[in-house]
Amino acid sequence: MDAIVVYESVYGNTRGVAEAIADGAGAIAVLPVQEAGGRQGMVDLLIVGGPTHVHGLATKRSRRVGAATAEEDGRSHLEAGATAEPGLRTWLHDLSPGAAHHAAAFDTRLDKSPWISGAAARGIARRLRRLGIDVIATESFLVEDTEGPLVAGELERARAWGAELARSLPASKKQLVDTSR
Repeated sequence: MDAIVVYESVYGNTRGVAEAIADGAGAIAVLPVQEAGGRQGMVDLLIVGGPTHVHGLATKRSRRVGAATAEEDGRSHLEAGATAEPGLRTWLHDLSPGAAHHAAAFDTRLDKSPWISGAAARGIARRLRRLGIDVIATESFLVEDTEGPLVAGELERARAWGAELARSLPASKKQLVDTSR
């Protein structure tokens, strides 16, 4: 299976989830969104995720505000490239309709009802569907506070979700996946 996880992360929570999903799916490639722009060709499965900011996908402004707040508070867990471009919105806008056969979307968000917190995975999935990509799943992974940490057990749940995604592909796409590690 040719698969890739592309993520955007400000505080590191979404990166951790992306790495766990990739591990569960069979050690597939994981790229921050800033490094994913030059990748060419179609993949069998494209897994895309980002943090939920202001009820949806992060914006250039929301990433800058989040980074500034973390720096003002003296927090050191800001991701390298947290405010770099392109962000996930721009990357999805520029993504080729032939980028993937199937996709999945995930987000990190507060441990509250999605009606209160929002869910970036919805916007990611909507953008992928507009490109004609078959979105097979969406999922939210929960953080305790705006900057994290992840709620206990979320990385294990992300690994399990990655394995489930790999298993859910049509048989012709799964033949190269080995999740028996």
